[in-house]
Amino acid sequence: MNPLLQVDDLQKNFGGLRAVGGLSFEVAAGEVLGLLGPNGSGKTTALNLISGALARTGGSIHLDGQRIDGLAPHRIARAGVARTFQLVRVLGGMTCIENVQVGLAFRDAPSFGEASVAEAIELLRRVGLDTRAHVLAGDLTYIDQKRLELARALALEPRLLLLDEWLSGLNPSELQDGIGLIKSLRAGGLTVVLVEHVMDAVRALCDRCVVMCAGAKLAEGATATVLADPAVVDAYLGRAHA
Repeated sequence: MNPLLQVDDLQKNFGGLRAVGGLSFEVAAGEVLGLLGPNGSGKTTALNLISGALARTGGSIHLDGQRIDGLAPHRIARAGVARTFQLVRVLGGMTCIENVQVGLAFRDAPSFGEASVAEAIELLRRVGLDTRAHVLAGDLTYIDQKRLELARALALEPRLLLLDEWLSGLNPSELQDGIGLIKSLRAGGLTVVLVEHVMDAVRALCDRCVVMCAGAKLAEGATATVLADPAVVDAYLGRAHA
């Protein structure tokens, strides 16, 4: 069976800087894959390439067998890829429900106006924001803005969800709620690529992990095996502490 996402020899250069070099991996439908690595290793750049926010220097990206690299970001979104951002991006001057309605309007089978209200409220309920539907997004706490951004991503009805440190900054209770939410998304058939530094979440959620270092793939495999790899420990902690 073909993978849902296939990344082959993906490359991105910024002038003389190689941000991603020769990255290859696959993600099966219904899988949660952890994309790990120390700061500056190229993880967010890889997500930007998959979502179309950046143009690749080389390599290819296929979604369900169809090549998507080179497409405009809105076309990749309509093909079934949604994402959240490391630095939260909400429409601060609009209410929560309006933010989600934006996502509903731009999906492959759009919903507008009054027809979209009930669906938007249900998506807000799913992330725990239904009681704040008419609050301006700019007035939300940081954590609630993260929840809102996820609801807007889900409004696109994606097949593949890219989460860029969505669980960072959560307190222990919020973290468990977030892990439970991602598990429920997976149970509903959604495929997730998770960039994360919270190892409790990685262990709880990820079937496999790909670890990047200096733009290249350092390790790939089952989560427990990868996290115990001396090269991975070395990359995260430094040789003196590995």
